[in-house]
Parts: sequence; C-alpha cells; structure tokens
Amino acid sequence: MAGVFWYDGQWSTEEPKIMGPMDHAMWLGSIVFDGARGIRGLVPDLDLHCARVVRSARAMLMEPKLDAATIEELCREGVRRMGPEAELYIRPMFFIRKGLGAAEPDPASTDFILSVYDSPLPPPNGFSACLAPFRRPAPDQAPTDAKAAALYPNSARATAWARKNGYDNAVVCDPDGKVAEFATANMMMVKDGVVMTPAANGTFLAGITRARVIGLLREAGREVRETTVTPAMLADADEIFATGNFAKVQPCTRYEGRDLQPGPVAAQARELYFAWAEGSRILPKAA
Repeated sequence: MAGVFWYDGQWSTEEPKIMGPMDHAMWLGSIVFDGARGIRGLVPDLDLHCARVVRSARAMLMEPKLDAATIEELCREGVRRMGPEAELYIRPMFFIRKGLGAAEPDPASTDFILSVYDSPLPPPNGFSACLAPFRRPAPDQAPTDAKAAALYPNSARATAWARKNGYDNAVVCDPDGKVAEFATANMMMVKDGVVMTPAANGTFLAGITRARVIGLLREAGREVRETTVTPAMLADADEIFATGNFAKVQPCTRYEGRDLQPGPVAAQARELYFAWAEGSRILPKAA
C-alpha cells in the first residue's frame, strides 16, 4: 500500500526497518499507538488522537520525547504528502527499545514512528456480530488506560472466533459479564428511540469517535445514556451500531442470527458526524 513514514527526523516512502529481536518492544510488547483518519482532506479530532497517544505512552511507563502538538503537525504534513483525495490511516506510535533487567522497560529508550498510509473508508453497508466467550480485562489486570498493542491479541481472537462461527465481528463483555464493546469498535444500541452505550468503566477504551457521536446526537436532541448494557438488552434492541475511528459509524445488520435493518439513528449519527467533520478540513477540495 502507498504510504509515508516519519522516523528520526526523516520522511520516507519505504517502511523503515527499525526493530530487531533484542528490542524490548518486539520481545515484550512495549508499544502504544493511536489511529486517526485522513479522509479526502479531513482530519477529524486529530488533536485528540495525538494527545491520547502521548497519554498512552506515559501509562505504559514510557517517556515520550514528542508532545501532542508536534505529533499533530507531523500527521498533517503526512496527509498533505499523500494528496487531497486520499483516504488514510494515521498511526503515531511509541515503543521501547531497551529493558531494565528481564521485563521492566527503560523509559529513556522510548522511540517514535509515524505511519500515514492508504486505507479506504468502508461503506456503511453494515456487519454481523455475535457474543464471544472472551472478555475485556479489568484495569488491574492489563494496561486498559492505554491504547496498547498488547491488548489487541485478545480482541483478535474474539474476532477470529466470531468469523469461525459465521459472523463479521464479536461482542465482548467486561469481567462482570456486562457488554463492553465490539472487538474492534465501541458499541451503541437503540431501544424506543433512546441511544444506550456501555458506560466507561476502565475495561475498554471509550473512544474519541464514540464521544464525538454522543455529543452530536445530544446536540441534535437525541437522548443518549451511558449505562450498563447487558447481552439480553442487545437481543431486544431496535438498532445496534458501531462507532470507531476506522469506519466511523457502521450499522450492525445481524446480531446472534437476528436480522436488523440499518436504522434511522445510525444513519443520523453518521450524517451528523461527517457534517461536523467538514470543519476539520486541512486541504482544499479538488476542483
């Protein structure tokens, strides 16, 4: 795929070869990242994504040497280099080079790389999902306050389990058996016109796009509750949809074998989101 990469003060169109078997990140997973979007010149909430990757680094005992504003300007430069019509994934990443003893990371060895590459925005065609037997960890079991690479294998096995059973995605619960999120995005459901989404309890990353959609729906007069969501509530939902950076707003069109129509609330959320995102344009529209 076409992309640009910034590392150690230099831009390149080739992936830098920066990690070896003795690096702490490769051996023990000391990596954090964030995912933002460049969508035909739009960079919605880019500042918040850049701030979060710095927070994630600190939560993982790193010492980030770049601040959020510097990272944001690098991201904007990467988007400009890819052109006004590109649909992009923007991935700033911190990682640890060295360890202190067997497992403890050496904060002074924190390194940074930025990748900006082609990644088309999926159309809002919908997806199927089922409840998976894997759960999100509690905050005292894993670094759930960071967007840490180490958390993603658990989500990956939930998704693989769902696909093996004929679904596109998985619903993952928290340690108490309450719904946390989809394996790859945050979740919202609708019942009798009211939007409900799992309340942030530290077991999942309450995302930037999630927060943006909640705010936009409330501004539009829609009731949105951050609350406990149970599997039984999903089974009776009028609508279920996902919010996340990669696909933004996507309807769930089949849950646990029950067909669902793409609903008006998901459509409204997507329309509101992209109308708002126009204000984040950094490149002029193509003629």
